[in-house]
Amino acid sequence: MAHLVAIAGSLRQGSHNASLARAAAELSPPGTDVEVLSIRGIPLYDADVEAAEGIPEPVQRLKAQIKAAHALLFVTPEYNRSIPGVLKNAIDHASRPHGQSAWAGKPAGVLGASVSAIGTSMAQQHLRNILAYLDMPTMGQPEAFIQAKAGLFDANGNVGPDSKKFLQSWMDRYVAWVKWHAA
Repeated sequence: MAHLVAIAGSLRQGSHNASLARAAAELSPPGTDVEVLSIRGIPLYDADVEAAEGIPEPVQRLKAQIKAAHALLFVTPEYNRSIPGVLKNAIDHASRPHGQSAWAGKPAGVLGASVSAIGTSMAQQHLRNILAYLDMPTMGQPEAFIQAKAGLFDANGNVGPDSKKFLQSWMDRYVAWVKWHAA
């Protein structure tokens, strides 16, 4: 069984991207387990605090969950044409201390939804640059720049029928890519 971890880059209650992460988890193919992580509670990265007090417990938990995963799925909103600070902060924490990155070698996929007509294309490109530096092979195709508009989610936060078909196809491709990469 493949164990994947999905990280939504938003803390907002009712976040499109948190809903998208949950929907992706529900649509994962048989034999795949997707755990949706929260990055809420991760303190701001401060090397001085880490040196004086050690790695904070929420960061230790995050790193352990990442290390236990076969692959990562990042579901990011786009803030000012880039990734949210909370997502960058979590990425930075889990990459430290130097030489002890939890990310290295983990295959990654990138999704995102935004009210913008171009979805999260710029944020995803910035995230892909970061993931490349962290030595995370990242699925290049198909890309998924999802516009959060009427029909993406229903009143209960479930992905709508047209979007469900697209997301199911994307997840099937992503999990196949993860399995190919692991072989």
